[in-house]
Amino acid sequence: MDSSLGWIKKYIRPYWFGWTWASILTIIIALMNIVTPYISGLIVDQVINNQQLDWLLPLLGLLIGATVFRMGMRYLYQIKFEQISQDVLFEIRQDLYTKLQELDFTFFNNTRVGDIMARMTGDTDAIRHAVAWTYFNILDNLVLFVAALIFLGTIEWRLMLMLLIVAPFIAVLTILLSKKASSAFYQIRESFSRLNTMVEEHIGGNKVVRAFAREDYEIEKFNVRNEDFRQRNLNSAKISSTYLPAIEVFASLMSVIAIGAGGMFVISNAMSIGNFVTFNGLIWMVNVPMRNVGNHVNDLQNFDASTLKIREMLAIEPEIPVEERISIPKLRGEITFENVSFSFPDEPEVDVIRNINFHLEAGQTLGILGETGSGKSTLVNLISRFFDPTEGRVLIDGIDIKEMNVIELRQQIAVVMQDVFLFSDTIKENISYGIPNAPFQSVQRVARVADANKFIEKMPEQYETYLGERGSGLSGGQKQRLSLARGLIKEPSILILDDTTSAVDMETEVKIQKGLKENENRKTTVIIANRISSVKNANQILILSKGEIIERGTHTQLLEKGGAYSKIYEEQLGQAGMGEENG
Repeated sequence: MDSSLGWIKKYIRPYWFGWTWASILTIIIALMNIVTPYISGLIVDQVINNQQLDWLLPLLGLLIGATVFRMGMRYLYQIKFEQISQDVLFEIRQDLYTKLQELDFTFFNNTRVGDIMARMTGDTDAIRHAVAWTYFNILDNLVLFVAALIFLGTIEWRLMLMLLIVAPFIAVLTILLSKKASSAFYQIRESFSRLNTMVEEHIGGNKVVRAFAREDYEIEKFNVRNEDFRQRNLNSAKISSTYLPAIEVFASLMSVIAIGAGGMFVISNAMSIGNFVTFNGLIWMVNVPMRNVGNHVNDLQNFDASTLKIREMLAIEPEIPVEERISIPKLRGEITFENVSFSFPDEPEVDVIRNINFHLEAGQTLGILGETGSGKSTLVNLISRFFDPTEGRVLIDGIDIKEMNVIELRQQIAVVMQDVFLFSDTIKENISYGIPNAPFQSVQRVARVADANKFIEKMPEQYETYLGERGSGLSGGQKQRLSLARGLIKEPSILILDDTTSAVDMETEVKIQKGLKENENRKTTVIIANRISSVKNANQILILSKGEIIERGTHTQLLEKGGAYSKIYEEQLGQAGMGEENG
């Protein structure tokens, strides 16, 4: 718990002044709770027993004034704690989101989306609750308990010690509750993450679910996750219900002791009736904190479980850190792979690509073909430094990219991915995402190059058309063309096209290739494709199989070899087409 409290302090520190005066006010208001029973005792002894009637109105006025003042000040410090908790929540979410921008592909490949969302929502709100309510309630209860014991001791110390007989029993029950609650709340957080993940996957894959008529299966799967979450919460409630009633019983015994033993003190004239009234009026200040111990333990364990999840995420360091490196000028785009191999961290013994060597001059085009799983996408991901090679070097313009500022490197590379992602924004904003202030003429120009202008201009609001989540409502080919336009508008030194035209027809692909050629501007272009037509004009073509280059050369050279490339060509365009090519 110390580490959790130490961690949250740095977020509270900027608001220390407001936090301090709200804490002081909490202590003062807690101490003022003594006023009401004290005045009640004076009314009994002085006004009723001693018939000093002139004391009645001043004492009543003081009683009412103290009550109103206490309520007003309590409202003020509660509002202040809530305000600080919202500020702390804002900062934590800001840090979490900033951390997400720093983390690389490895993290997202191995972390559930539901887990991330649970940390951004449920866990952060549990921390807000602790800062806003748990802290001042514990402080309030602690001051009440200590102040009451001291004041009760001044009235009748023997009776005060009798009250503390139950304290050891409450302490033991609290320790047992704390140990079991900690594990229970951590399991609740894990179950909540799994539930979030399942819902997110269903929303993202709802078309697949309907296409395969698997709604019943998904409902059943959700019921399993939902039931697990319910059981985890019921287990936590069961733990609380096991210990909290016992704590309540022992705390309530204090009133029984006070009335029974206190009555005997009054009968034996060891205590006045007024002091007896005051003593009983203060019992709640000892009783309530004792009763609340279990709830406070639950809140603290919930807080600790939540901070643990968030601290784990904030402590993750990206494998490719965004750090200060040499600033790079405008890249020419010369690419060299020297004995490059790569394996993922969770399977270090399996090379996704192995001993890759090639050199591409600035302004040239490289085509990459290969079966699914041959390592094509992994290879191009190394150029943008989404991953670092486990062996070998990747050089751009003769410089190892590990020595470059990774942000500046990526700013000069445009990657048009096979898995198209469009934001819930206008078409114009999606295209100009990499250059937010791009002139509208530039947006139109790249849309024409990507052959997207025709379908855009048919829409009611054209470039101001607002897209649904992930570009819902657009066809796969339309999404790919918008994604291509988004990459082109950056005017990159290196353009990477990862099977960018797989969802468009041959006629549209020809138009896009023509537009790219006319708009080339000496870009170095890397094209991953399944179609020969996409790469046949490349300066160099690589054929990958099981992570290795099995053939390389130009279109003509590879056809003459009669190897894997030639077989692919024959399958796609037919023997007659190949004969024409060779002729």
